[in-house]
Amino acid sequence: MAGAAAGAAILLTRKVAATAKVGKGHPLKHRVLDMTAGAMQPKYPLQAMSTYLNGFHMYADDMGRQVEASHFCIHLQHDLHQCVIFDRNAADARLIGIEYIISEQRFHDLPTEEKRLWHSHHYEVKSGILTAPGIPDVAERAYFEDLVTTYGKTFHTWQYDRDDFPYGIPQLMMGLTEDGQAREELIHERDRRLGISTPRKRSNRADIPMPNVMAGANLWESGYTVQTQLQELDFKR
Repeated sequence: MAGAAAGAAILLTRKVAATAKVGKGHPLKHRVLDMTAGAMQPKYPLQAMSTYLNGFHMYADDMGRQVEASHFCIHLQHDLHQCVIFDRNAADARLIGIEYIISEQRFHDLPTEEKRLWHSHHYEVKSGILTAPGIPDVAERAYFEDLVTTYGKTFHTWQYDRDDFPYGIPQLMMGLTEDGQAREELIHERDRRLGISTPRKRSNRADIPMPNVMAGANLWESGYTVQTQLQELDFKR
């Protein structure tokens, strides 16, 4: 009992400390309210997000625009993960998007139009670019043996590579699919900061079977793509 109480106290202290790091420049009243809510209110959806993945996305209509994405995910159903995405793993990180990850079978069953919004994870996993920082290699490998056959639908709500404010509408994102596409300077900087090695992870995953990518995914490889735009409509009463 004493150990559990001590553990709870440590978690509460960390929670308050993390809350205190953000909101710089806010009035004291707001900081106190934020810290109190952070310590007292349960956040069940956030607490259930058990997996932290780090990778890179590109805008569906521009391979040159690649951004780092820190995913925090829950395995909601046997064939469905849902993730919130931040620019980094820090208390004051910017919320930049969401991703849904589904099984190969569920992707197969999607309507043709819907498939245009999804990308495969085969290269992200096999190349070592997608990682689970802090997880031992053996456990990480076991996780990615399953993830290598999955598909993701991703929208970023904050174009943080251009603006320090969430301007505009959500943008459809895609994943890299072969060597020579990644902006290597971004990979190197990520690896240095997180203390990981993408080439070593690639080597460790060499014998994970490479799946056949299903037709309909990675639309941009066909030479055209889709992207979100605003459209004026008559308001329905």
